[in-house]
Amino acid sequence: MDLLALQEKISRIDGVEAARIVAGNGHIEEIHVLARRNKPAKQVVRDVQSLSQALFGEEIDRRVVSVVQLADSDLGTGFRPALIDVGEVLDGSRAEVSVSLRWQNEVFTGIAKGAAAMSTRPRQIAEATLDAVRQAIHRDTALAVSSMEIPALGGRKVAVAQVVVVTEATERHLIGCAYVEDEESRAVVRAVLDALNRVLPDLKSL
Repeated sequence: MDLLALQEKISRIDGVEAARIVAGNGHIEEIHVLARRNKPAKQVVRDVQSLSQALFGEEIDRRVVSVVQLADSDLGTGFRPALIDVGEVLDGSRAEVSVSLRWQNEVFTGIAKGAAAMSTRPRQIAEATLDAVRQAIHRDTALAVSSMEIPALGGRKVAVAQVVVVTEATERHLIGCAYVEDEESRAVVRAVLDALNRVLPDLKSL
Protein backbone atom coordinates (compact mmCIF):
# COMPACT_ATOMS: atom_id res chain seq x y z
CA MET A 1 0.00 0.00 0.00
CA ASP A 2 1.28 3.47 -0.93
CA LEU A 3 1.15 5.26 2.42
CA LEU A 4 2.37 8.57 1.00
CA ALA A 5 -0.45 8.53 -1.55
CA LEU A 6 -2.98 7.77 1.20
CA GLN A 7 -1.57 10.57 3.34
CA GLU A 8 -1.89 13.01 0.44
CA LYS A 9 -5.49 11.96 -0.26
CA ILE A 10 -6.44 12.32 3.40
CA SER A 11 -5.05 15.86 3.41
CA ARG A 12 -7.48 16.68 0.58
CA ILE A 13 -10.62 15.62 2.46
CA ASP A 14 -12.98 18.54 2.99
CA GLY A 15 -12.06 20.34 6.20
CA VAL A 16 -8.67 18.66 6.58
CA GLU A 17 -5.65 20.95 6.62
CA ALA A 18 -2.88 18.41 7.19
CA ALA A 19 -2.37 14.70 7.77
CA ARG A 20 0.50 12.46 8.83
CA ILE A 21 0.67 8.68 8.84
CA VAL A 22 2.96 6.80 11.23
CA ALA A 23 3.71 3.25 10.08
CA GLY A 24 5.81 0.33 11.22
CA ASN A 25 6.79 -2.60 9.03
CA GLY A 26 4.42 -1.36 6.36
CA HIS A 27 1.42 -1.29 8.72
CA ILE A 28 -0.44 1.84 9.79
CA GLU A 29 0.05 2.51 13.49
CA GLU A 30 -1.24 6.08 13.77
CA ILE A 31 -2.95 8.67 11.56
CA HIS A 32 -2.83 12.25 12.81
CA VAL A 33 -5.25 14.73 11.24
CA LEU A 34 -5.44 18.51 11.64
CA ALA A 35 -8.92 19.70 10.65
CA ARG A 36 -11.29 22.62 10.73
CA ARG A 37 -14.46 22.60 12.81
CA ASN A 38 -16.87 22.39 9.87
CA LYS A 39 -17.82 18.80 10.73
CA PRO A 40 -17.70 16.51 13.81
CA ALA A 41 -14.41 14.74 14.51
CA LYS A 42 -16.18 11.37 14.22
CA GLN A 43 -17.22 12.28 10.67
CA VAL A 44 -13.60 13.12 9.79
CA VAL A 45 -12.58 9.68 11.04
CA ARG A 46 -15.32 8.03 8.95
CA ASP A 47 -14.18 10.01 5.91
CA VAL A 48 -10.63 8.73 6.40
CA GLN A 49 -11.92 5.16 6.68
CA SER A 50 -14.17 5.47 3.61
CA LEU A 51 -11.44 7.05 1.50
CA SER A 52 -8.92 4.33 2.38
CA GLN A 53 -11.41 1.56 1.65
CA ALA A 54 -12.69 3.06 -1.61
CA LEU A 55 -9.35 4.09 -3.14
CA PHE A 56 -6.89 1.61 -1.64
CA GLY A 57 -9.00 -1.32 -0.46
CA GLU A 58 -7.52 -0.95 3.01
CA GLU A 59 -9.62 -1.05 6.19
CA ILE A 60 -8.48 1.36 8.88
CA ASP A 61 -9.29 0.88 12.55
CA ARG A 62 -10.93 4.07 13.82
CA ARG A 63 -8.82 3.83 16.99
CA VAL A 64 -5.61 4.66 15.09
CA VAL A 65 -7.05 7.95 13.74
CA SER A 66 -6.62 11.01 15.96
CA VAL A 67 -8.21 14.32 14.97
CA VAL A 68 -7.26 17.78 16.23
CA GLN A 69 -9.69 20.53 15.28
CA LEU A 70 -8.90 24.25 15.33
CA ALA A 71 -10.98 27.31 14.55
CA ASP A 72 -10.45 29.01 11.21
CA SER A 73 -8.90 31.99 13.00
CA ASP A 74 -6.25 29.68 14.46
CA LEU A 75 -5.55 27.95 11.15
CA GLY A 76 -5.28 31.11 9.10
CA THR A 77 -6.57 31.66 5.56
CA GLY A 78 -3.50 30.71 3.52
CA PHE A 79 -3.95 30.23 -0.20
CA ARG A 80 -7.05 28.03 0.05
CA PRO A 81 -10.38 29.69 -0.76
CA ALA A 82 -13.23 28.91 1.64
CA LEU A 83 -16.82 28.44 0.56
CA ILE A 84 -19.24 30.98 2.02
CA ASP A 85 -22.48 30.35 0.16
CA VAL A 86 -24.15 28.92 -2.93
CA GLY A 87 -27.29 30.68 -4.18
CA GLU A 88 -29.76 30.20 -7.01
CA VAL A 89 -32.38 32.50 -8.53
CA LEU A 90 -34.99 30.99 -10.85
CA ASP A 91 -36.73 33.00 -13.56
CA GLY A 92 -39.06 30.73 -15.46
CA SER A 93 -36.92 28.38 -17.52
CA ARG A 94 -33.70 30.23 -16.66
CA ALA A 95 -31.49 29.98 -13.60
CA GLU A 96 -28.73 32.17 -12.18
CA VAL A 97 -26.31 30.47 -9.79
CA SER A 98 -23.96 32.40 -7.51
CA VAL A 99 -20.98 31.10 -5.52
CA SER A 100 -19.25 33.23 -2.87
CA LEU A 101 -15.73 32.43 -1.71
CA ARG A 102 -13.54 33.97 0.99
CA TRP A 103 -9.90 34.11 0.00
CA GLN A 104 -7.20 35.88 2.03
CA ASN A 105 -9.73 38.15 3.76
CA GLU A 106 -11.48 39.06 0.51
CA VAL A 107 -14.84 37.86 -0.76
CA PHE A 108 -15.36 36.95 -4.41
CA THR A 109 -18.76 36.08 -5.91
CA GLY A 110 -19.04 34.25 -9.22
CA ILE A 111 -22.13 34.02 -11.41
CA ALA A 112 -23.26 31.47 -14.01
CA LYS A 113 -26.50 31.59 -15.99
CA GLY A 114 -28.27 28.85 -17.93
CA ALA A 115 -31.29 26.61 -18.20
CA ALA A 116 -33.16 25.78 -15.01
CA ALA A 117 -32.49 22.05 -15.39
CA MET A 118 -31.38 19.63 -12.68
CA SER A 119 -29.08 17.87 -15.16
CA THR A 120 -27.08 21.04 -15.86
CA ARG A 121 -27.09 22.53 -12.34
CA PRO A 122 -23.82 20.90 -11.15
CA ARG A 123 -21.95 22.29 -14.15
CA GLN A 124 -23.47 25.76 -13.62
CA ILE A 125 -22.29 25.69 -10.00
CA ALA A 126 -18.81 24.66 -11.16
CA GLU A 127 -18.78 27.51 -13.70
CA ALA A 128 -19.84 30.00 -11.03
CA THR A 129 -17.02 28.74 -8.79
CA LEU A 130 -14.47 29.36 -11.53
CA ASP A 131 -16.00 32.80 -12.16
CA ALA A 132 -15.30 33.67 -8.52
CA VAL A 133 -11.74 32.33 -8.70
CA ARG A 134 -11.03 34.27 -11.94
CA GLN A 135 -11.54 37.54 -10.07
CA ALA A 136 -8.48 36.85 -7.91
CA ILE A 137 -5.95 35.28 -10.29
CA HIS A 138 -3.66 36.58 -13.02
CA ARG A 139 -5.60 37.84 -16.02
CA ASP A 140 -3.46 35.84 -18.44
CA THR A 141 -4.72 32.58 -16.92
CA ALA A 142 -7.79 30.90 -18.43
CA LEU A 143 -9.97 28.43 -16.52
CA ALA A 144 -12.64 26.08 -17.86
CA VAL A 145 -14.78 23.21 -16.63
CA SER A 146 -13.99 20.12 -18.68
CA SER A 147 -16.47 17.85 -16.90
CA MET A 148 -18.57 17.77 -13.75
CA GLU A 149 -20.08 14.49 -12.56
CA ILE A 150 -21.60 13.17 -9.32
CA PRO A 151 -21.24 9.36 -9.39
CA ALA A 152 -21.71 6.91 -6.52
CA LEU A 153 -18.56 5.44 -5.01
CA GLY A 154 -18.75 2.77 -2.35
CA GLY A 155 -22.37 3.60 -1.68
CA ARG A 156 -21.72 7.34 -1.32
CA LYS A 157 -22.15 10.15 -3.83
CA VAL A 158 -18.95 11.95 -4.83
CA ALA A 159 -18.64 15.18 -6.80
CA VAL A 160 -15.83 14.87 -9.37
CA ALA A 161 -14.62 17.93 -11.26
CA GLN A 162 -12.15 18.15 -14.12
CA VAL A 163 -10.79 21.65 -14.63
CA VAL A 164 -8.51 22.96 -17.38
CA VAL A 165 -5.97 25.66 -16.51
CA VAL A 166 -4.33 27.40 -19.48
CA THR A 167 -1.45 29.87 -19.20
CA GLU A 168 0.84 31.26 -21.87
CA ALA A 169 3.16 28.28 -21.54
CA THR A 170 1.07 25.33 -20.38
CA GLU A 171 -2.27 23.55 -20.45
CA ARG A 172 -3.04 21.49 -17.36
CA HIS A 173 -5.95 19.14 -16.71
CA LEU A 174 -6.71 18.85 -13.00
CA ILE A 175 -9.16 16.61 -11.16
CA GLY A 176 -10.74 17.21 -7.78
CA CYS A 177 -13.36 15.40 -5.74
CA ALA A 178 -15.48 15.82 -2.62
CA TYR A 179 -17.96 13.62 -0.83
CA VAL A 180 -21.57 14.86 -0.84
CA GLU A 181 -21.94 15.41 2.91
CA ASP A 182 -24.84 17.85 3.10
CA GLU A 183 -25.91 19.80 0.03
CA GLU A 184 -24.87 18.50 -3.38
CA SER A 185 -24.16 22.06 -4.54
CA ARG A 186 -21.55 22.60 -1.83
CA ALA A 187 -19.82 19.35 -2.74
CA VAL A 188 -19.53 20.57 -6.34
CA VAL A 189 -17.79 23.76 -5.19
CA ARG A 190 -15.44 21.79 -2.95
CA ALA A 191 -14.57 19.44 -5.82
CA VAL A 192 -13.65 22.35 -8.10
CA LEU A 193 -11.53 23.94 -5.37
CA ASP A 194 -9.91 20.58 -4.65
CA ALA A 195 -8.80 20.43 -8.28
CA LEU A 196 -7.33 23.94 -8.13
CA ASN A 197 -5.88 24.15 -4.62
CA ARG A 198 -2.39 22.98 -5.53
CA VAL A 199 -1.95 25.50 -8.35
CA LEU A 200 -3.73 28.50 -6.83
CA PRO A 201 -0.68 29.89 -4.97
CA ASP A 202 1.06 30.35 -8.33
CA LEU A 203 -2.01 31.94 -9.94
CA LYS A 204 -2.99 34.41 -7.22
CA SER A 205 -2.84 38.03 -8.30
CA LEU A 206 -0.48 40.29 -6.42
